[in-house]
Amino acid sequence: MTSRGYQEKSETVRATLGPVGFDAHDHDQCVETAITEAESHCATTGARFTPVRRAALQILLREHRALGAYELLDRLRDAGFGGQPPVAYRALDFLVENGFVHKIERLNAFIACAHPGASHSPAFLICRECDAVAEAHSAPARGTLGEAARATGFKIERTVVEALGVCPYCAGTSDA
Repeated sequence: MTSRGYQEKSETVRATLGPVGFDAHDHDQCVETAITEAESHCATTGARFTPVRRAALQILLREHRALGAYELLDRLRDAGFGGQPPVAYRALDFLVENGFVHKIERLNAFIACAHPGASHSPAFLICRECDAVAEAHSAPARGTLGEAARATGFKIERTVVEALGVCPYCAGTSDA
């Protein structure tokens, strides 16, 4: 099956924050780019990019799909890290807090960010057939939601946009 998740991070993709997730790509390059972004961010902010945090991010990057915390925990245990749930949850909390990983509420799972280092409001396109996830940019403050918030004096701080449908592979075409 074709890889899902990240595509190679070109400057164009990073600048436009276009949908990322259903295209074939240079998998090694996308993992390397995201790890480099995480290292750079942590060096700049003074955050500790510990071995377990790095391993958790690498696992999510290699999978190119959303993983539940316990599936991640199993992978971390197999890699020689502890097998208790706090191991995975602490790593995930750090990765989400620093923007390296997003939580997919519908799947109760986590996916590596497709736009590491970019400030954005992600929207997720979730395939109901295979659970593949593509990440796109959303601008909730500019659309109908933003208008409703402004009308009521509400300040949007965070949104979770998740669309359920069928990916190009499951639909039988890469042009869908």
